[in-house]
Amino acid sequence: MKRYRDIAGDGGSDVAGQVGAQLDRLRRRLAPIRFVVAVVSGKGGVGKSTLTGGLACAFALDGLRVAVLDTDLNGPSMAKVLGARGARLRIGAGEIEPPAGILGIRVMSMDLLLPGDAAPLVWDAPTQAEAHTWRGTMEANALRELLADTAWGVLDVLVLDLPPGTDRLATVVSLVPGLAGTILVTIPSDLSQLIVKKSITVARGSGVPVLGLVENMAGLFPGPDAETLARDAGIPFLGAVPFDRELALAADRGEPFVQTRADSEAARVLRGIAARVRAALEHAQPGERHPDGTPSV
Repeated sequence: MKRYRDIAGDGGSDVAGQVGAQLDRLRRRLAPIRFVVAVVSGKGGVGKSTLTGGLACAFALDGLRVAVLDTDLNGPSMAKVLGARGARLRIGAGEIEPPAGILGIRVMSMDLLLPGDAAPLVWDAPTQAEAHTWRGTMEANALRELLADTAWGVLDVLVLDLPPGTDRLATVVSLVPGLAGTILVTIPSDLSQLIVKKSITVARGSGVPVLGLVENMAGLFPGPDAETLARDAGIPFLGAVPFDRELALAADRGEPFVQTRADSEAARVLRGIAARVRAALEHAQPGERHPDGTPSV
């Protein structure tokens, strides 16, 4: 059996060529998308995916063409949040057609590729110890494939829902060099804010604009004020979404909370946050048109 050092070059597999071709395909897929935005928390349990769904729905209600990529490969949830769970993927000619969820939002998630509710994502490796060692690389490769193989079409906004972990943003930045900005999410908790500070540092170090900080579940915990954290960090404070159990229930049912509960305080705040994010994006890239000639909304 040959070892890697016994093989000249790449052994004829042309790995570099394959990756290069995939990156070219990824760039072509993203070209008709005006803005790609990442939603980041650093810590789990802050309601980031529910918030992502709410913002995506708010964008759609404002007339934007929106899609969401669930980059949490091990704990995917966006298909359920956006009412696309159980939809059949149309696969053909080297591309995947993402299903449309509520309000016509296109959704791509590992959840749509798994055979059942109890099926976990298992990385193919000779041993699970090796799978653990190479997991970061395999996750990056899987995300590259999802971005490159999904037929996103012409979009105003593609929202990336990132899993917990301060390192995940760096992976996404390496795959999407044109990332338009990040939205950071915290809750009124000392522990959450401790971790989100690290996420702010990572976001700044990545060179991607920080669009702002959102406080979720405001009023549920007697913790520190996120607006103070944003001011001390020198980043915009986008708003505080009050705790509303109906928001969580709407996510469980795959319903557009900002539409069905439009008069609630949480829905009004979500619409306001979406408007501020859109204004920041438009300010950075005013008056552009899509590559197909259609005007941006």
